[in-house]
Amino acid sequence: MVYDVAALAVELTEMAAADHRSAAQANSDDPAERLAWRRLTARHGDRLGEIMAEYGWPTAELVGEEAARAAWLIAQHADRQLDIQRRALQLMREAVSAGRARPRELAFLQDRTLVNEGRKQIYGTQIAGVEQGLPVPWPCAEPERVDELRAEVGIEPFDEYVARFSAV
Repeated sequence: MVYDVAALAVELTEMAAADHRSAAQANSDDPAERLAWRRLTARHGDRLGEIMAEYGWPTAELVGEEAARAAWLIAQHADRQLDIQRRALQLMREAVSAGRARPRELAFLQDRTLVNEGRKQIYGTQIAGVEQGLPVPWPCAEPERVDELRAEVGIEPFDEYVARFSAV
């Protein structure tokens, strides 16, 4: 079977662009907007599941940097599709081990999946919300080691990261 990877790359980047355009709906006060966001991310998650079944993890080597990052973003936002997130995590872990995906992105996906499973995150990448102008991260398994673990995968120190979520 001949794969049309150019079309796949375009499809992934278009899904990520739609995700970016709609991201504000995720936390909207309007229930219809939140529902539209959930439907969009579910549709994208379903399609990513099909892509992973056919191609494995869509690495930069296969689809280019932009489309590979798009696949990661789609997996990140498949919050109500743990099967898709877990499969993406497994395939991405294999790709990182082979040097074909970024450890930084894997760390974000790992934390996102752990939080969605109701478990403590490792790298402190997931923020639960902002209260009184201060970011409230989801609990971490080893908070005393967070910056060390983050450095190992190329993520900025925790305090710098959460400062971006603070109300100005």
